[in-house]
Amino acid sequence: MSNIALKWAGPDSKLFYGRDSFGHVVMAGSWNDEENAEWQEWKAVKPSDLLLISLASCSSHDVVMILGRQRQKLTNLYVQVEGKQLSEPPYMFTDIHLHYIVEGEDLDPQKVERAIALSEEKYCSVAATIRCVANLTHSFEVK
Repeated sequence: MSNIALKWAGPDSKLFYGRDSFGHVVMAGSWNDEENAEWQEWKAVKPSDLLLISLASCSSHDVVMILGRQRQKLTNLYVQVEGKQLSEPPYMFTDIHLHYIVEGEDLDPQKVERAIALSEEKYCSVAATIRCVANLTHSFEVK
């Protein structure tokens, strides 16, 4: 079970501090639009982008673990995510595409494809949740 917390940075701020189940902190929100505002120099991750980062990191963790079990010598993994949102509030995501770029020694493209599919279809809790409301697709390349 996850146990996170969120704290508002204060009345003159549009920033929030989030704490995950392990005590790690991330800053989310946006900064104040007013000229010379106290929080002007602080920037934070856009909350909807955090969702995409969560998806990519959840799936990537699975892919790394699965390829490791398959004795694939992965040396690098990079994921680009493109999310399309509705133009009106609440700006729901309709389509999300993940493009995985993997590097390693003699990687088998079929095993890479299988690892990604297993992650997105079976193991990644974020993908399972998002898949209920948005179309998830992926592609990959082996370098």
